[in-house]
Order: sequence, then C-alpha cells, then structure tokens
Amino acid sequence: EYEKSLLNTELEIQEQTLKTISEEIHDNIGQALSLAKLKLNTLKYDQPDLLVERINDSRELVSKAIRDLRDLSRSLNTDSIASMGLVRAIELELELFRKSGFQTTLYTEGEIRKMEPQQELIIFRIVQESLNNIIKHAEAKTIRVTALYTADELDLQVEDDGKGFEDLQCGLLGRGITDMRRRASAIDASLHIESNENTGSIVKLEMNI
Repeated sequence: EYEKSLLNTELEIQEQTLKTISEEIHDNIGQALSLAKLKLNTLKYDQPDLLVERINDSRELVSKAIRDLRDLSRSLNTDSIASMGLVRAIELELELFRKSGFQTTLYTEGEIRKMEPQQELIIFRIVQESLNNIIKHAEAKTIRVTALYTADELDLQVEDDGKGFEDLQCGLLGRGITDMRRRASAIDASLHIESNENTGSIVKLEMNI
C-alpha cells in the first residue's frame, strides 16, 4: 500500500507539474520571448543609443526565460525533490504561484533536516495539493507556508487568507482532503485542517523525524 501510494504520488506530481509548465510557458516564458523578439525586430541601426537599450532589454528578457525554464526543469523530475530537499522544492513551487499573482511567504524555523526521500516526496505532494485547493476554492490573495523543525518533529503549515469553507467533505474539496489524509497516514504523520467561512484555512501536518 505504501509503495502504491508512493508511485501514485510521483505520477500526480509529474501530472501537476506538466500542467504548471504549460501555463508557465504560455503566460511567462512565452511572453518574455515574444517581447524579446518584438524588440529585436524593431532595432533601429541608425539610432545607436536606442539600439543598445533594446539589445540590453532583449538580453534581460531572454535571461529571465532561461531562469524560468531552469526552475521548471528542476520541478519536473521527482528525483530533483530528493536532491534539493523538501524546503527548496516548496520554495520553487511558491515562486511559480507568485508569478501567477499570489503573495507568497515561506518561513522556516529550526535546523532543516533531511528525511527519507520517499517521505519528502509525499509531504511535497500534500503541500502541492493544499496549494491546488487554494487556487480552485479559496479565492485567496496570500499564501504562507511555515516549516518548524525541532529535535524530533516537523510541523508544517499551509495557510491562506481566502473565503474558507465549512463543509470539509464537499465535492472535489472533500476528495482532495481525503487524499491528503491518506498520504499523511502512509508516512505516519497527522493532518489537521482548520477553516471557517471568510477566515481562510490552515492545513497542518505533524510528523516525527
């Protein structure tokens, strides 16, 4: 059951990342490259000052596209989550959300400790699913992820300022929460969700490490 859960997690992360890549390429990378092409197509060789300015602007736009592609390539491979660590993987995920207009914060406390790669992979998917719920249901503007490391425990929270919800079992939201709880159980972690209408929500995961 654990191996099955782990395999499903890997596939779902890749599926979600491919969707994110599609949106990122269209909304950000594609736009940056289109602007660079536009500037290069309108170069005026008889105006040296303007020529240098547009070339420099195009260089910056291409550099931004390269950086964005590098971040996307890291998030595509589930092995990269194990190599970069849970906190860095969450940080990259929040960067993508920030480019989509959310205000995001990642706060860590204590000494960040590596766990088993499979555990970090499942925890990352729980965070990813929490973020997806925020996009689909919360109508939030800000997202805050907190990771507190103690000598023997990780306390992780995903918090938003959205509209909240009263019925945790309703529709797609209920299924998503059930999946998160199932994953938490697979790694002997506990998952709690706090939410009230119009007050946002908090997803809390606690795990011995």
